[in-house]
Amino acid sequence: MVRQPDATALADAAVALSAGELVGLPTETVYGLAADATNPTAVAKIFSAKGRPSDHPLIVHLADASAVPQFASAVPVFAQRLMDRFWPGPLTLILPRRAEVAAAAAGGQASVGLRCPAHPVAHALLRACAAAGVPGLAAPSANLFGRVSPTTAAHVASEFGDNLLVLDGGPCRVGIESTIVDCSRGVPVLLRPGQLTLEQLAAACGQTVLSPAEVASLAPRASGTLETHYAPTAKVRLMGAKELQTALDLLQGVASAPPAIAVWARTALKVQSTGVLARRMPDDADATARALFAQLRDFDAQGVKLIWVETPPPSAPWAGVLDRLTRAAAS
Repeated sequence: MVRQPDATALADAAVALSAGELVGLPTETVYGLAADATNPTAVAKIFSAKGRPSDHPLIVHLADASAVPQFASAVPVFAQRLMDRFWPGPLTLILPRRAEVAAAAAGGQASVGLRCPAHPVAHALLRACAAAGVPGLAAPSANLFGRVSPTTAAHVASEFGDNLLVLDGGPCRVGIESTIVDCSRGVPVLLRPGQLTLEQLAAACGQTVLSPAEVASLAPRASGTLETHYAPTAKVRLMGAKELQTALDLLQGVASAPPAIAVWARTALKVQSTGVLARRMPDDADATARALFAQLRDFDAQGVKLIWVETPPPSAPWAGVLDRLTRAAAS
């Protein structure tokens, strides 16, 4: 059931979470499926509801950085600098985990992903949960595993039905999941791109942020980093603008009702087929990120079989969008 996040709904959500139930939680990135991160039975409900492998770790959401010592056994200086600069915000840090805490949420690993979200509803609920003895919420995206992430409360309700309490915090302002930086190996390593660029991360922590390929030791498993992820039902294909136009020219005069192919592109393309549903991609990377998952969901709702997307530019601001589309196209 979707509810407006007034005081009564927030109190009911905190009670449900304290009792080991699940709640749909708005954040600035995407909506999460939240449970008490310290309750293994509650965490198991997340894995079951999503159809997610239990060794695929969840991100633990905190009210603020003061809760970090309850989950992490150590915080490197560069990690503290990243917290100071970007929390609350769309940044997850992988830190060494306290052995006695959140093993189920961490997928059994010796590390744990921590984030302080910037959404006011998430913050209010996390504060209420902390006051009730729940120090953090495990909250992966509130969708079936591997599918398109939700950016509205209605998306969550469509996945899990009316039995799940979902707090409606409006459309997510970022629209793609948090940037993930591994801070458990002595140097910062980017595991998943998001809204924050490598340059921003490096400037904040005072040293170069590496890729996993640049570090010899084994990377921890992290949320949303599988080769195939974020996929709609329709098959996604990334194409350059010229390749897209050539493909559309071949469809000239082809009729289909409803359309069988959707196109999402920044370039103005000539479409001469009723079998094609064309939508304009924003020119701005942040605006595209906000629209991405909702657009993929809308194309699925239109019943298309193929989604052709113009490949985003290979520049830093577009890295998060390109990452999500690449994984969606790998399905």
